[in-house]
Amino acid sequence: MVTPTTIRTVDLRSDTVTKPTESMRSAMANAEVDDDVLGNDPTALRLEKEVAEIAGKEAAMFVPSGTMGNLISVLVHCDERGSEVILGDDSHIHIYENGGVSSLGGVHPRTVKNEEDGTMEIGAIEAAVRSPKGDLHHPVTKLICLENTQANCGGRCLPIEYIDKVGELAKKHGLKLHIDGARIFNASVALGVPVKRIVQAADSVSICLSKGIGAPVGSVIVGSKKFITKARWLRKTLGGGMRQIGLLCAAALVALHENVAKLEDDHKKARVLAEGLNRIERLRVNVAAVETNIKIQNLEQKRHVRAWKMSVCLSYPKLHSESGLFYTTKSQTSTWNMYSLALRKYFTREEKRRRYYFK
Repeated sequence: MVTPTTIRTVDLRSDTVTKPTESMRSAMANAEVDDDVLGNDPTALRLEKEVAEIAGKEAAMFVPSGTMGNLISVLVHCDERGSEVILGDDSHIHIYENGGVSSLGGVHPRTVKNEEDGTMEIGAIEAAVRSPKGDLHHPVTKLICLENTQANCGGRCLPIEYIDKVGELAKKHGLKLHIDGARIFNASVALGVPVKRIVQAADSVSICLSKGIGAPVGSVIVGSKKFITKARWLRKTLGGGMRQIGLLCAAALVALHENVAKLEDDHKKARVLAEGLNRIERLRVNVAAVETNIKIQNLEQKRHVRAWKMSVCLSYPKLHSESGLFYTTKSQTSTWNMYSLALRKYFTREEKRRRYYFK
């Protein structure tokens, strides 16, 4: 019988809710630091060099968040107000970054439908391109943005062949390609391909350290030396330049060295969770679509259960017969009939085998 003392809540709102490990805390305590705004923090320089090599790019720069990393990248490429960026209608930049590219950069977002697998149709992207020689009523396209993995589509991995084709399309029209690679390490592990190959066609990439691999804070953007030089100016403008960031970068280095190899297990846990949920009558799960650590859960329309109500129930576990629902989530799409769950490290094998009860 489940009692209040035996219930353990497992927080699946996001993979960002991890806590620093002891090895991270030790690295932070012993980090060699200096002033990064002046470009002298040795631990930050080491992290940036390592991430640039992983991504196969010339240079890299630490930023406080993935949102700032994407914003800076877009503003570097779209350096004239009124420029246009083509991106997915379900992308993080478009949905969850407070319209920063528009409000701060004067960049116009032109959306293309994200398919269920996270891609945008190549033909639709090309049809959205607007050139300087086109209609004077229209903004001029400067940039295409992809997201890999695509979170709102359930952590789907964009195929390398697809990214290469988008890169070719960008070059054909004189455009730049940016990849929001918040969970690019998840994509790399799931595809069995090095990060540098996945982003080979991209001019810039934003890589989050505090999502899949579990560092406490920060992202790194990578690109050419010229791109990063401009990015440093913009980071300062946005207030993102920090001083002794080696404290944070030390934890990020531990995450890179220790946690990338653990992502495969996160993906397995997500599939086990999906299979378990799929056995519940009221739920509809496309188990085959669970490629990484995110699962988007659809509820059957004929059922009198809505995503917002399900999220509330999951957030406050109740006692049921011999077991309980020990998983919490916060609906990121509460106006739709779906909700999301994100698997992360420290979610144990024992916990993933629990039974699932919904009322």
